[in-house]
Amino acid sequence: MATLQRNRIVVVGSGNVGEAIAYTLMLRRQASEIVLVDLNEARAEGSALDIAHGTAFFRQVKVRKGSYEDCAEAQIIIITAGIARKPGQTRLDLAKTNVSIIKSITKSIMEYAKDPLIIVVSNPADIMTYVIQKESGLPSERVIGSGTGLDTARFRYLISKACKVDVCDVNAFVLGEHGDSQVPIWSRVTIGGSPVEEYASENNLELDKQEIADKTKNGGAEVISLKGATFYGIAMTVSRIVEAVEEDENAVLPVAHVLGDEFGQWSDVAISMPCVLNRKGIVRTINIPMDDEEKAAMDHSAQILKDFLEKALAE
Repeated sequence: MATLQRNRIVVVGSGNVGEAIAYTLMLRRQASEIVLVDLNEARAEGSALDIAHGTAFFRQVKVRKGSYEDCAEAQIIIITAGIARKPGQTRLDLAKTNVSIIKSITKSIMEYAKDPLIIVVSNPADIMTYVIQKESGLPSERVIGSGTGLDTARFRYLISKACKVDVCDVNAFVLGEHGDSQVPIWSRVTIGGSPVEEYASENNLELDKQEIADKTKNGGAEVISLKGATFYGIAMTVSRIVEAVEEDENAVLPVAHVLGDEFGQWSDVAISMPCVLNRKGIVRTINIPMDDEEKAAMDHSAQILKDFLEKALAE
């Protein structure tokens, strides 16, 4: 049987998140070759072997440890590397440390890659998306942050539970920062095309919007408190972004990239908006209608990110 003819995907960082992403890509046969790159070469090799050993049960996907030279022929490069926050360390201290690491990684990638498409997962994801786009010199549509993709998935899941419907029938977005200032766009949530509040009222369902928003925002922290880390959800989120690119889908997904001047107060910051994705990367950003409260919350979220970015990049 012939090997599935897809291009190489390089995953930089083979910790829990990078390993889960590589495993998910293999299961879904989204590449003919998956290359793990990590400063800790033993970890990268161990992760690659662990995944590769199971490929006997699937169509063949080559999974191996590699180096930045492998970026030269990669269709997609996924960056998950970075230091996890330590006890007592502030979010700003973490960002400053990871900015330095990510700048070095970006330089190493661009030494070999020509016009790559980069998906950014490293935290703080919005800040790292901005840093990688500026450091690489790539067009903003070629540097895609995972952004509020996972937040949106959690939001849709919680709404589906409250409304007792299949999550696939929930159309909803969380936008803005992948963090505390994220904005659930309640005014545009629909269930099978019906506005969510109308659906809940007609079916005598209780919809606690604040509780759902809080659980969405704190979903990652909840998982970490229960099992120590979160990685499966983000792995599936990244796999979905990869699928939209590889299949040239023109899919609409909530991802982050550095916005242009046409977005006014939201410009020159990596912030999540609904974006149309295909083989070229982000081909269009949808400025969906919002109510006044949501618009003000988005303004606040953008300013939070700009202020944090200024501090993170300060020498």
